[in-house]
Amino acid sequence: MALIEVDNLSVTFLTKGHRVRAVDGVSLSVDERESFGLVGESGSGKSTILRAICGLAPISGGAIRIGGEPVATPRGKAFSRKVQMVFQDPYASLHPRHTIDRTLSEPLAIHGIGDSDRRVMAALADVGLPTGFRFRYPHQLSGGQRQRVAIARALMLEPEILLLDEPTSALDASVQAETLNLLSRLREERGLTFLMVSHDLAVIDHMCDRVLVMQHGRAVEEFPRADLAAGQMKTDYARSLFAASAERMG
Repeated sequence: MALIEVDNLSVTFLTKGHRVRAVDGVSLSVDERESFGLVGESGSGKSTILRAICGLAPISGGAIRIGGEPVATPRGKAFSRKVQMVFQDPYASLHPRHTIDRTLSEPLAIHGIGDSDRRVMAALADVGLPTGFRFRYPHQLSGGQRQRVAIARALMLEPEILLLDEPTSALDASVQAETLNLLSRLREERGLTFLMVSHDLAVIDHMCDRVLVMQHGRAVEEFPRADLAAGQMKTDYARSLFAASAERMG
């Protein structure tokens, strides 16, 4: 059974008196331990799908189920224990006046989970950061280190699902590769399920088992990674995205 099911999802925003349909009838399903990629240009609606799953965007139609159960509105503690999101900009997603220790121990306190000292130290080790970073602040870390802290925070409650919204696009190329390898390792070790957004097909090819291409809020084409690697897409739009990505890499 699929762990994540998005069924005919629509998301509509009211902007300057106009209704804008950011997501228009998109369906997808992600199996347990699978890594599924959403790709498309800016404004295609891919990040909005992640935000809708988390309850951060208004659903105007369709349904979202996690483990076969409809998600509750508002999302509660049970949802947080199962699903966590890693955002694009690690600096914006970390409280500037909270130490790394406080950032990592806060979810544990909210959920009444003890043994926070040991858990924080283990989380830092898990993402390859020295324990001395515990009492630093976000501005004392590099972009890659901040994103490692954001990943560690997302894993504090031992969720099954990580929603990854362009998790490396704000990082330098060398740091991007390190972060993607870290995510791949954590997925393998913990049996995680990923739903990952990127505009970069090379990232999706590295990370994902299946891909859904989006354009103007709609699903254009879905295919397995083997078809992506071979450039075997059926739609002109998916082929043009692939060609643009190959050009950037070449």
